[in-house]
Amino acid sequence: MPPRHLVLGLRGEDVAAAFLGKKGYKVLDRNWRGTRGELDLVCEKGGVIVFVEVKTRTPGPMNKPYQGLTANKQSVLMRTVSEYLTKGDLWQRPCRLDLLGVEIGDGAEPVIEHVENACSLTPQGGNWQPW
Repeated sequence: MPPRHLVLGLRGEDVAAAFLGKKGYKVLDRNWRGTRGELDLVCEKGGVIVFVEVKTRTPGPMNKPYQGLTANKQSVLMRTVSEYLTKGDLWQRPCRLDLLGVEIGDGAEPVIEHVENACSLTPQGGNWQPW
């Protein structure tokens, strides 16, 4: 059996994909691996490509999902998003990076927090795409 944290992470991604599907998002890719990192979910809604970083945690004051979106993680995500866009020749498409936090407790319904445009893909907070 896989380690507990991997099982928890996969369950969180399942919850996230179902949640986004109900909100009208189409999941294009799951766990897309590039040379620089992994994208949990790549979705599309209204013509916008949405890269979704899923952070799954168990309940607790020191276990908030957003705490996992560190500066280093953001940097890896930005490089991986760039690789995805390049490989798919998608640089002309509008896109954004969202955070979806999932708290999963024993027997309780998951608590979901969806933050659109969770991080900027440039240090100054400007437009990271080439147009």
